[in-house]
Amino acid sequence: MNFKKGEVLYFDKPLGWTSFKVVGHIRYHICRRMNVKKLKVGHAGTLDPLATGVMIVCTGKATKRIEEYQYHTKEYIATVKLGATTPSYDLEHEVDAVFPTEHITREMVEDALKNFVGEINQIPPSFSACKVDGKRAYDLARKGEDVELKPKLLVIDEIELLECALPEIKIRVVCSKGTYIRALARDIGESLGSGAHLTALQRTRVGDINISDCLDPRDFKSWIDLQEIETEE
Repeated sequence: MNFKKGEVLYFDKPLGWTSFKVVGHIRYHICRRMNVKKLKVGHAGTLDPLATGVMIVCTGKATKRIEEYQYHTKEYIATVKLGATTPSYDLEHEVDAVFPTEHITREMVEDALKNFVGEINQIPPSFSACKVDGKRAYDLARKGEDVELKPKLLVIDEIELLECALPEIKIRVVCSKGTYIRALARDIGESLGSGAHLTALQRTRVGDINISDCLDPRDFKSWIDLQEIETEE
């Protein structure tokens, strides 16, 4: 392997790890193995700390391909709890409001999901990396400041209802770059006359790269120690 010329590596991001931590962990072990102090390493598509799944990491000259991978279609499996909201639309924050769910049926859920397939306008979460006047939205939101984000045009190719154990549902979503599944959960809750937040999220595919192709970053040290490394650019 030649990490300077560029390698593209696939990882299954663990729960609780930031995307930044994955990149730092991989860079550290590559530099240790190569006995170098610096190496360009980046990732294609951030995952929230509470999400798991496919994360593409590029090294050396392959970092030029990051944008290409970011535009690939992504697939997620999401667990959504109806009847309650949180400020971040996931489990990062405590529940801030509860709503009725007794009126919701499986048929209503299936009908609601159909309305999100195709081109949709989605307002990103306040607790997100979107920029407002040059500042990250989550930095402003954590200070208690009001954050106004503009809707973004997205494409959702497929939504499939995998499980319906109300008030919890599990869905499979195939979507374009920039889709916030947390915001989708919020919007699904609202469309059902209730509220909702995400309780689990796994990215199962990016383009043709599946979760089964991915290495656990916690096993990376053992893996890289078995590889033949070239150091010439």
